[in-house]
Amino acid sequence: MNTEEMQKEIRGLLKEKNAVLLAHYYQEGDIQDIADFLGDSLALSMEAARTRADCIVFAGVRFMAETAAILAPDKTVLLPVPEAGCPLADRITADELKKARQQHPHAAVVTYVNSTAETKALSDICCTSTNAVKVVQSMDTHEILMTPDGNLARYVSRFTRIPIIPWNGDCPVHQGLTPGDIRKVREEHPGAPLAVHPECSPEVIDLADFTGSTSAIIEFAGKTEAGKVIIGTESGIIHELEKRYPGKTFVAAAASLVCEDMKKIKLKDVLAALRETRHVVTVAEEIRLPAHRALSRMLELA
Repeated sequence: MNTEEMQKEIRGLLKEKNAVLLAHYYQEGDIQDIADFLGDSLALSMEAARTRADCIVFAGVRFMAETAAILAPDKTVLLPVPEAGCPLADRITADELKKARQQHPHAAVVTYVNSTAETKALSDICCTSTNAVKVVQSMDTHEILMTPDGNLARYVSRFTRIPIIPWNGDCPVHQGLTPGDIRKVREEHPGAPLAVHPECSPEVIDLADFTGSTSAIIEFAGKTEAGKVIIGTESGIIHELEKRYPGKTFVAAAASLVCEDMKKIKLKDVLAALRETRHVVTVAEEIRLPAHRALSRMLELA
């Protein structure tokens, strides 16, 4: 079965089963092209919370499917490849967060959505890269423990006077982008502005012309007058950028900007999950309820 045939069958099954396909910008292009909703973590969370579909097929990684299961417990949530995880989410465990809360009893805990359901359940509020600054600025506290992405925490600290304690975690893909990579790509594409994700290191952010979430990078790319833009986030986003702005050129800041976990899901996996209603993601109620509170507080600000 070729790509077009698989896409056609997937769309037919989605309609037949009253299902919705949610896909992140980092997914393969042939999946992005047939998604009911394509977005970043915040937009996908909001869509999962409000969809009227009976089934959510999540083309993303495990924490995203868990978030959908937390926000929409009455829906069947499918993750086509259960092994599609997130190294950043794995950088903190529930036990480690419990100990950190004991060490910083007066700190509010702000947890990035790129985290496990168990970590969210122990947090005061969640955030995404889109709204992290807004979430932190809304907090009435003397100190914030921000998990699990230390780079995001350090970036947010630039916009608040509240002391932030960053967790020692990072996204290997974004952390792997170096100032040396930036110097090289700028030499190859002189004059092109550089847009990077706040999960990048402070040294890389300092070299960028723009820093923002995937959706913010897409917006920047459309607004800039430059005909060529260097993209400092997972290269899957370039598929959407080229579709939206066909008159512009987009260059990945480094060849290493590929998330292997995001790319584990193929069209055949989406099709198989739909055909068999397999790889259902659930969250135990004792974890779901407190995690739901942390996510709901975030969504109220959105």
